[in-house]
Amino acid sequence: MIRKVLILLLLSTHFLYAQVIPPVEIKVGSGELDTGIRLLILLTILTLAPSILIMTTSFVRIAIVLSILRQAIGIPQVPPNQVIISLALFLTFFIMKPVFDEINQNALQPYIKEEIKDEEFFERVSNSIKKFMSAHTKKTTLDMFLEASKLPKEELEKIKEPTDIPLRILIPSFLVSEITTAFEIVFLLYLPFLIIDIVVASILISMGILMIPPQIISLPFKIMLFVLANGWELVILSLVRSYQ
Repeated sequence: MIRKVLILLLLSTHFLYAQVIPPVEIKVGSGELDTGIRLLILLTILTLAPSILIMTTSFVRIAIVLSILRQAIGIPQVPPNQVIISLALFLTFFIMKPVFDEINQNALQPYIKEEIKDEEFFERVSNSIKKFMSAHTKKTTLDMFLEASKLPKEELEKIKEPTDIPLRILIPSFLVSEITTAFEIVFLLYLPFLIIDIVVASILISMGILMIPPQIISLPFKIMLFVLANGWELVILSLVRSYQ
C-alpha cells in the first residue's frame, strides 16, 4: 500500500507543480517526454514529494491537532515529534486510500499499460486530487482566493466543477481550510483540560497553597481523564470521520 502511495505521489508531482508554477513547454515529435526530460522530472519529484504530501492530503489537519493536543494535556514533548509525524503520516495514508485507489485504477494502471499518454495521466491524477481537496475546502475560503487571484471573467465562468479550479488557487484554499478546521477541533479538545486546570488552581488558592504550580497537580488528573475516556481513539476516530 505504502509503495503504491509513493509511486502515485512521485508520478503526480510534476503535473501539480506545472499548474502552480508557469509551465515550460517541452514537446517531442511522438507526444511523449524525452528520456532525459523524464529523468529530470524524476529527480525534481524526489525533492518535492514531501511538499506534495503535505499540500494535497489530510496531513496538515492531523499534524496540527495531534501537536496542540500535547500542549492541552500539559506534556508538550510527549509523544515525541517523530511519533506524532509518523502517526499523522500513516493516518494520512489510511484516509487517502480511496483517492489513491481511484488514481491507481484510472490513471496509474492505464499509464503502466501504455494505454494513455503522459499528459492524460497527469490530468487524471490532478482531477482525483482536486475532487478530494475541493470537498474539504471551505466555500468562503475558496471564494476569497478566487477573488484575490483576479482571474478574467471568462475563466471564472468556466469553473463549473471542482476539476475546473486551477491548482494554484485550490491548493492554498485547501491548506487554509485545513488549518482553520484543525484549530476548531483543537478548541473543543482544549476545553476539558482547561476546566481541570481552573478547578485545581481554585482549590490550591482556597487552601493557601501558592508555592506549587497548579499544572503539576492537574497533570495526573488530565492524563487519567484522557486515558479513561479512550482519548487517543476518540481523537483519531474524529479526525478520520471528518473526511468521510
